[in-house]
Parts: sequence; structure tokens; C-alpha cells
Amino acid sequence: MSYHLFERFGVELEYMVVDRDSLAVKPVVDRLLQSAATLPGANVESESEPGWPDEVSLGPISLSNELTAHVLEFKATEPTPQLHGVSTLFADAIKKITPLLEKENCVLLPGGMHPTMDPFKEMHLWPHGNSEVYEAFNKIFDCRGHGWANLQSCHLNLPFGIDDVESETGEFGRLHAAIRVLLPILPALSSASPIMDAKVTGLMDNRLEVYRTNSKKIPQSAGKVIPERVFTKSAYDREIFQKIYEAYKPYDPEGVLRYEWANSRGCIARFMRNAIEIRVLDVQEAPRVDLAICSAITCVLKAMCEGRGFDHAALRSLEVDPLHAVLLACIKDADRAPVLDAAYLKALGVSGVSNAGDIWKNLLDRTSGTDPHAQTWRPVVDFILTKGPLSRRIMQALGKDHSPKAIAGVYRRLAGCLASNEPFQP
Repeated sequence: MSYHLFERFGVELEYMVVDRDSLAVKPVVDRLLQSAATLPGANVESESEPGWPDEVSLGPISLSNELTAHVLEFKATEPTPQLHGVSTLFADAIKKITPLLEKENCVLLPGGMHPTMDPFKEMHLWPHGNSEVYEAFNKIFDCRGHGWANLQSCHLNLPFGIDDVESETGEFGRLHAAIRVLLPILPALSSASPIMDAKVTGLMDNRLEVYRTNSKKIPQSAGKVIPERVFTKSAYDREIFQKIYEAYKPYDPEGVLRYEWANSRGCIARFMRNAIEIRVLDVQEAPRVDLAICSAITCVLKAMCEGRGFDHAALRSLEVDPLHAVLLACIKDADRAPVLDAAYLKALGVSGVSNAGDIWKNLLDRTSGTDPHAQTWRPVVDFILTKGPLSRRIMQALGKDHSPKAIAGVYRRLAGCLASNEPFQP
């Protein structure tokens, strides 16, 4: 079924399963899904290998596996008509599986990356159904690296109508134009990965840094993360999909990976389900925070698509390279990243700002008044804009002590935030 702009929303949250005592990753997601299938009211939605479900519905939220056996995904079972109240559904699903985690002596760990994981030693591919896909990726890219084995994200899926996909001003064209312009400053809100290999790297978003380079063997796969200036289905297929498939051909002659999800840009068009999936968001410390960020993004995108204070032609005119430069600045400094590109600021209708955080304040002040649920999510986003994204708050909590013991202490607090569905206070 096809939906029009902002009629439905799809949200996916990924978490690492880690040992309760050591916080080391534990590749037991297959056993967790097997146990989840026995919970009251649970339904096995997909079982590619007998006895080993890869997707289990717990009512409005479903659980599923990912590339690695230590990452568990929670997602809305069906697209939801609004984002309001969805964080509670995720929190309830987490509570439902907590006893299953306890039996494995595990907890869920939020944040964009595991801070001390060695993916070259600790990575285990998902061993059951659809493993041929994961094995194909592993054969090409060696998925032991951080950009494959150590990253957790929040995906936001937004639908578009299918009647005018060949018009640049149709729903797909307007949505794609808006998302690709907003994409570079999303890390200002969502950066949640300041530590990698037990080291403070100086970047606020290490997950995005490794994500943007994890497929460099086939650079057409991710491009520059910011998608090209294409605003119709046929142009997208010609300029993005076909170039990806052609580049994969020498490495994947059987065509195992010849699908839309081979596209690794920061937002990807999923014409099979008529939606655009935003992929640059680090998962946060609690669903309440993830959904607040998703609500803020949706609020601004809706105004952009409707032309309320935004010029569609100006949004479509921005090239990849300037947008990529803004993205790199936000990967490094998040909310404090300087954004001085005059054409970019003009397209967003912003003036008198100095950094990405200021841009968000401006955008939300202009758009959130029309959202009837803004009083629920805006305080959380304002907290982020005041205290900093999770990366900055993690660093504040660490202070000058960057030892593994101190890092583990902070991340245990993050696991507590996930259990209580509350923002992290440094």
C-alpha cells in the first residue's frame, strides 16, 4: 500500500547485546529471537531457517536480526500514522525482552558504537537465514571493520505517493530534495559515538565516519553519503542504482546484492515500498530521545516539502560537494560545527547563525508551532541543543579520565537510560 507524504512513519532502532558484567558484545541474538517467539502474544513474522526466527512481532514492535549476531533491531511492525507515543511502544518492547536478556546475563547497550569493541576479533556474522547476503557482503568488504560490525543507528522511513514519481516537483522529488539538504546537519542532533577502540578520537560521530568509508572498495555504493541531485524515479535508477549494480558486477556475478539496499547513501530511496529511509542517525540513549529527534526532523521536512518558508528550486539546486563539506564538519563537531556556506544557509532560509546547532534552533522556531505534539518532543530536542548531543554529554561525563574503567562506567549509565527511557544527564 502506498501512502502520501507524512501519512505514515517507520522507525527502526538498533542496539548491541552485551555481557552485563564486562559489557563485551555477545553474539546471542539468534537465541534471543528464539526465546522472544515464545512470549505471550508473539508471532514469528519470518523464519528463513527452521527453528531460527529472524523476525518476531511483539504487537506494535517487532524484533529482527542484523548483519552481525550481537545487534538486535527493534522496529515498528507497521508504519505508524504519527510519531507521538511511539517511544513508549519501543520502551515497552524493551521491557518485555529484559527477562530474556537477564537469562543470558546480557543488557542492551545504546549509542552509535560500542566504545571498546575490537571488531576484528569479536565480530560474528548472522549464521542463519539469508546468510548468503551477509556472506556476500563479507566476501567483498571484510565486514570485521567498525563500519560493518560496530555501529548502531536509528532509521527513519518516510513515504511518498507514487502517482508523480517522474515529476521533480512530485512527492518523491520534493521529499528527496528536502532530505538531502537537511542530511548534513542531522549529526548536530544525533551524534552519539565519540569513542572508538577505547580512544577518544576527536570526532563527535565516529559511526558516520566509518560508515562513509566502509564500502570504499566499491565507492559507488555510498558515494559521498549525500545523494546526487536526482528527483525522479528514472533519474534515481539511472544515476544511482544502475551505477551501483554495475560496480558490484565483478564482485557479485550472481547478483545476490542487486537490490535497492545495496545503496549505502545517508538516505536511500526504497521504491519497493515507496519510502525514503534516513540512515545517518546514531541511535540514542533512550527511545524517547530517538523519537524526539525523528519528530524534529519530520517537522522541518514537512515545512520544506510544503514550501513554508523554503524555495523548492533552491533546495534542488544544491550540489553534492558543498553538502558533503557541511556533513564532514558536523561529523567532527556536531552542534558546534561552523556552517558558513551562503547558498546552503539561503536554501534553508537561515541568517545570523554561526553553527549547526543555531541552524536547528532557527528551523524549529519557524516550524514547530504547527505540530500539535511539539510540547512533547520539543523539550527533549531543546535539551540536546542546550546540553549537546549524546556524544558531547558522554565526553562531559568522562571528564579527563578516558580509561577503560571510566568509559565502562559511563556506558553502564547509558544502559540504565535505555531501561528507564530517560535522557542521559552528564
